[in-house]
Amino acid sequence: MYDETAIEFLAEGGMGVLPTDTLYGLVTTALDPDAVERVYKIKQRDGNKPLIVLISDLEQVEQFGIVLDDALIEQLHSYWPGKYSIVLPTVDDQYEYLSCGTDTIAFRLPDNDELRELIRAVGPLVAPSANPEGYPPATTVDEAQKYFGSDVDFYVDGGTLDGKASTLLRIENGEVEVIRE
Repeated sequence: MYDETAIEFLAEGGMGVLPTDTLYGLVTTALDPDAVERVYKIKQRDGNKPLIVLISDLEQVEQFGIVLDDALIEQLHSYWPGKYSIVLPTVDDQYEYLSCGTDTIAFRLPDNDELRELIRAVGPLVAPSANPEGYPPATTVDEAQKYFGSDVDFYVDGGTLDGKASTLLRIENGEVEVIRE
């Protein structure tokens, strides 16, 4: 589903719309602050509202200054892969552009083999829903194209997706808090 074009654009900091395991996402690399800023601009998203980072495995979480101990790893395995985005404390100021002053980053390990393969190929991705702030999420590529037109570099058609956003949890010191169902 995710062709070489999508991989090339994402590897070079490009942005596109593609199906995730929940909704269509407006995606780019999570490792490039300029690319992430472009998502905020095109989505017209509040710059103080952190984005969720899609990962392919737990090792990618550690790239962001997240300390994983055995107990936390066990907790994460009880939710992932799946439709749970989990907010974790970070100690690395390098990723302030993702934490937006919260000293946390939300991660999701998608329950979609093809998507995880794409993330393995290009690295962690930010992937907010494909819609401008205040509008309903795109359920088709046509709807996404009406929202973003040529402002994004590519579109991947995954048919009609009318899922819902992931459940957002915070795990800190072994305690789990539901932020968004």
